[in-house]
Amino acid sequence: MSQGSNFVDYVKICCRSGKGGAGSAHLHRDINTSKGGPDGGDGARGGHIVLKGNAQLWTLLHLKYRKHVIAGDGGNGEPALRTGKTGRDDVLEVPLGTVAKNAETGEVLFEITEDGETQILTHGGRGGLGNWHFKSATQQTPRFAQPGEPGKEEWMILELKVLADVGLVGFPNAGKSTLLSVVSAAKPEIADYAFTTLVPNLGIVSYRDSKSFIMADIPGIIEGASKGKGLGFRFLRHIERNAVLLFMVPADTSISIAEEYQILLNELEAYNPELMHKPRVLAITKSDLLDEELTQEMAKDLPKMPHIFISSVAQKGITELKDLLWKAINS
Repeated sequence: MSQGSNFVDYVKICCRSGKGGAGSAHLHRDINTSKGGPDGGDGARGGHIVLKGNAQLWTLLHLKYRKHVIAGDGGNGEPALRTGKTGRDDVLEVPLGTVAKNAETGEVLFEITEDGETQILTHGGRGGLGNWHFKSATQQTPRFAQPGEPGKEEWMILELKVLADVGLVGFPNAGKSTLLSVVSAAKPEIADYAFTTLVPNLGIVSYRDSKSFIMADIPGIIEGASKGKGLGFRFLRHIERNAVLLFMVPADTSISIAEEYQILLNELEAYNPELMHKPRVLAITKSDLLDEELTQEMAKDLPKMPHIFISSVAQKGITELKDLLWKAINS
């Protein structure tokens, strides 16, 4: 199975939390007491559906075929002021960068960003109060208690934003997959046509002194992607979680490098202006096609930003590119 078919970044699940237990309406009786007061305990809350961050997970694949998640019901209150047993929570472990949304309203509920972080996705019903809560001067022996709240049943969407140190940004066929295959152990599918990469590929890039950083090859964006054209929003959202953006423009682009870079930049800004604050590096790919004189000529018209001419195939400029990226990540 290829990495592509293993990568799942969107699941829709039906969450059913547990109902709360009923409070007890028990009146105290023992060998010495024939008409004691209320001693009914409270019902317990129903189980929650909980998300928990797990830094070892990279995908939502394990939840793909789990359409229904059901938590346990809360126990009823018991005599002698004993509270019922809390309903069993159903804890779903998810990768960091998982966003939870209500499927019906589209409302974003929260995002899991830290290992071990827990958030309640669907709350269990509250337990009912036992009859001892309702004792008063005028009502010494209340013979009633609260019922427990019902649980909730709601459809939720979990979306994964890839967490990576470097996100590769470029039009389809800019050489992103080729670069990733050269600098890391990832083996993305590579072909010479647009939209080869339909899911993000992640690679761990080895650096000097046993250091490393994570690079994500994000599917190519096209002009108009921020409006949902092409592969649209679904893939642009992965760029949000990258620390550094590596823009990749091929040396043989049909327009100028500066123009192509600007189009990519405009797409990101239209999608989310916050992306403009991220450090950027520009790599001119396929530069093995250029001689020294042409390289110098092209460099004069490049945007004022860290840039480098590289060729993944010829292994040109790869070490220097890693240096640039490491500096940007840690600046």
